[in-house]
Amino acid sequence: MKVLFVCTGNICRSPMAEAVLRDKAKKRKLDIETDSAGTISYHVGEKADRRTIFELKKHGISHDGRSRQVRREDFYEFDYILGMDGGHVDRLMELKPNDSNAKVKLFLNYSNKFNGDVPDPYYIDGFDKVYEMVVDGVEGLMEKID
Repeated sequence: MKVLFVCTGNICRSPMAEAVLRDKAKKRKLDIETDSAGTISYHVGEKADRRTIFELKKHGISHDGRSRQVRREDFYEFDYILGMDGGHVDRLMELKPNDSNAKVKLFLNYSNKFNGDVPDPYYIDGFDKVYEMVVDGVEGLMEKID
């Protein structure tokens, strides 16, 4: 199973979700590959936001990936492509080739406690709340795809 998380710049929400899923899948010995990408190219090549890395480290999770933009090939490589908010899902559906079998969904559709969008903490902070939402969404996702 291959899962791609998508947010705007690929420096806050999607790398956090990628790192959390990778950590939980490894601990449970599940065959799940994960990556993350952004809908814009502004931060391509950059590390995740320092606040994302700090929040992950508080929970014993590391992340050393670099930001990248969504590519056409992603729609053939990944089974699930999950947008962190409705705008991401809309953009992904515009980009998705007709012959792709990837399931494009809103990430929090898998959450047991939250619904709607994962808010972007870049300008407003709230990385701890985003982490809580991401963990719940990842747990729900693992229940449904396991």
